[in-house]
Parts: sequence; structure tokens; C-alpha cells
Amino acid sequence: IAIGKNGNWLNPSDSVGLLPVTSGEALGDAVDSYTQDSVVVAGDTNYKGLTRLGGSDDEERTLGLDVIFPVLHGTYGEDGTLQGLLEMAGLPYVGGGVLASACGMDKVVMKTLFRDADLPICKYVWFLRSEWERDNNAVIRQVEAKLGYPCFVKPANLGSSVGVSRAEDADSLKAAIELASEYDRKIIVEEALDMREIECA
Repeated sequence: IAIGKNGNWLNPSDSVGLLPVTSGEALGDAVDSYTQDSVVVAGDTNYKGLTRLGGSDDEERTLGLDVIFPVLHGTYGEDGTLQGLLEMAGLPYVGGGVLASACGMDKVVMKTLFRDADLPICKYVWFLRSEWERDNNAVIRQVEAKLGYPCFVKPANLGSSVGVSRAEDADSLKAAIELASEYDRKIIVEEALDMREIECA
């Protein structure tokens, strides 16, 4: 099942067409039995699966789903939004729940939880886009006083390294904040640590 950039849910047959050829061929037979109608996941426990939007009234309206493996990335995919929809629809899924997903996506909330659990975290400051727009010089002074350079600027709620920049001075810090603020209203700036980077996925 896929969700298009326009928000449309794609039925299994249409979704396979988005995969690389070899993967699509491997799954082709498995999805041939599915409807060609448009489908949605309704936030209604009466429909435990994909709800057909087309077809005649005497046809089965729900295509049952046993379990969902969410493989969406970033906003709406791993921030608790999709997880909340699946909870409302009564559909089981793998991975973190609504609260865990939301907390894990928001870097400021995550750091607050880590700090309160006495886990080591790097120094950081955060602020809202409105604060930056109101007085960007004050924000730059705050970052320089608490962190100095180099530092990393990130949208607080976004996946991967989208909108992330390294700032070496005030000019690059300003450019980095402008970039990050295009993606989120909350921006976080972290001290740069000379350490080995490990990505968990």
C-alpha cells in the first residue's frame, strides 16, 4: 500500500508499479487478487483494512489487513500521525506507538526526556521560527554564548539530514537557520562534537 505525494492512498496493484522492476515482478502475483478500485484506511474500527471507494454495493467493501509494517519516512510517517490513524482504525502495526513516535521525532522533546533520564546529551539551544523572525541577532548571540562554533542547525521535526547544516560562523549560522526554518517552526542548534557517528535504523 502506498500514499502518493498528493495524499491519495494507492491500492496494492497501483503501489507495485512504484517499485523497482525486480521487486514489482516478485510481488505481482501476490497483489493480482486485489481490487483496482481506489482505497483508503478509514479511522473506523468497523473497517479493519482497506476500504474500497468504488465498486457496486453488493461487493465486499473492506479488504482485510492482518498487520501493518509502516515504512514511511519523516513527517506524517514516523511522527505518530500514521500510528494514530492505525490505532483509530483498530489495525495492528509494528514499531513505536503514537507517543513514542511523536517523542522520537521531535528532537527537543527527545533531548528533554533523555536529560530527565540522566542520559548524556550534547549542549543545545532551541527556538521558534517566530523568535528568529522577530530578533535574529538575539538568537545568534544566544547560540554563540551557549555553544559557539562550529555547531549544527536542524529542523526539530524532520527525518534524516533534511534541512541540517553545519555553521562555522555567524554568516553560515544565519543561512543554516533560514534553511531549517523552511522545514519546521521549531529549530534546534547543537554543539559540534568530534565523535564517531552511528546511525540507527
